[in-house]
Amino acid sequence: MSDESQVKSVVMDAAEIDRSLTRIAHQILEANHGCDNIALVGIVTRGDLLAKRLASIIEGIEGKEVPLGSLDISFYRDDYLTILAPEVHETRISFDVTGKDVILVDDVLYTGRTIRAALDALMDLGRPKTIQLAVLVDRGHRELPIRADFVGKNVPSAHDENVRMFLEEVDGITAVEILDIKPGTRAGSAPLGGE
Repeated sequence: MSDESQVKSVVMDAAEIDRSLTRIAHQILEANHGCDNIALVGIVTRGDLLAKRLASIIEGIEGKEVPLGSLDISFYRDDYLTILAPEVHETRISFDVTGKDVILVDDVLYTGRTIRAALDALMDLGRPKTIQLAVLVDRGHRELPIRADFVGKNVPSAHDENVRMFLEEVDGITAVEILDIKPGTRAGSAPLGGE
């Protein structure tokens, strides 16, 4: 988590995040008439952890295991050449995405550039039947014509604010916060949040 002096406001606490993920899971199942053809793919880092939580909730509701993968978009970003030392992770998708209703999962939707990169990366792996987007937070300010199909919470924010997701698994706390730090900088252990 970030230094308390940087926190402008806590947008969601752990309980609110859990409720939002449960609601999103139900919406995904309703929109796709169950889970027979869906697969969850989370964008590294944070989206993959949220996808894992969503898969667990869906499995609890439906009693069936849902294909789950993680997608690294480092080399697909349009700002790749401007990042001094991009943090590269492994893409782990052990199933064929072709013909699947892929639910792409991310933590914070902002400009849409991260999602554009994820779409390019996903299409290199096959041809899904559909790609649907699930995000925990939509903060607006889109630069590309991208919208989420499933949203935990809309959080109006200024361009000069940072909306960050923290998860117990990596940060020791689960919360979404608006931080009073310059966009593009890092706070605590959280990587840059949402584009």
